[in-house]
Amino acid sequence: MIIFSGGTGTPKLLDGLKEILPAEELTVVVNTAEDLWVSGNLICPDLDTVLYLFSDQIDRKRWWGIKEDTFLTYERMQKLGITESMKLGDCDRATHIIRSNFIRSGISLTDATLELASIFGIDATILPMSDDPVSTYIETPEATIHFQDFWIGKRGEPEVLGVDITGVSEASISPKVLEALENDDNVLIGPSNPITSIGPIISLPGMKDLLQKKKVVAVSPIIGNAPVSGPAGKLMQACGLEVSSMGVAEYYQDFLDVFVFDERDQADEFAFERLGCRATRADTLMTSTEKSKELAELVVGLFDTIVCP
Repeated sequence: MIIFSGGTGTPKLLDGLKEILPAEELTVVVNTAEDLWVSGNLICPDLDTVLYLFSDQIDRKRWWGIKEDTFLTYERMQKLGITESMKLGDCDRATHIIRSNFIRSGISLTDATLELASIFGIDATILPMSDDPVSTYIETPEATIHFQDFWIGKRGEPEVLGVDITGVSEASISPKVLEALENDDNVLIGPSNPITSIGPIISLPGMKDLLQKKKVVAVSPIIGNAPVSGPAGKLMQACGLEVSSMGVAEYYQDFLDVFVFDERDQADEFAFERLGCRATRADTLMTSTEKSKELAELVVGLFDTIVCP
């Protein structure tokens, strides 16, 4: 199975998937449009969350970073008058240093990620969506800023006027991702932010055409008219989408076969048929590994109900 993932929402579903499927059967394609260089090192927030999940290092209270990490380097730099744009833990920073040294040695982000997964003892295949630089910028009334400045620096508070995924139209799908798509017909789009987490992946040239030939199941990150977490609502509105599960399904309608939305949602499951997909209700609020496992079991079963195009 191939799973498209951002750094929030989808990792919780991955937590359930790895309980019911062998890790070797999972290929996770991860958004890289929120990556940025900090203090000379490449930070890949979404990739790292997935790496830490599969290596059992993730801080499950925050669902990012490494559990019980310290911040001595960050604090020392602050005392010396250097404020970094992201608060990086010491163990987390080691990951960034290793990755950046791999890249400086001339290897691709894909190969650097595979090396890190090997170092961490991970059996699942974790891949960046592309080896080319792609960056998400948020247009606000004051300025156009990098997504990390919007979400971390300004806590997602500014009004959003637009979203620009810079470089995505010139980027190429990672060769390893293409290889995975050639060998697997099942693609799961996790409940990550559709605009800034999944959007960059499906916007890569040729990706939607590939997905139209696959069995595609997507899980909504929206319950009612609000995201479970993160700024998806603001971003969807800015892109002209209704902030609802229907809005998410419309965004994926070109290739979507089955859509999973929350049982608390007031949407009519038959309304999704006009988009050319089936819809099913489930408990998508993953408050524990057991809840994640239950949702994962339902999602995996849905692929057997789809006839491959």
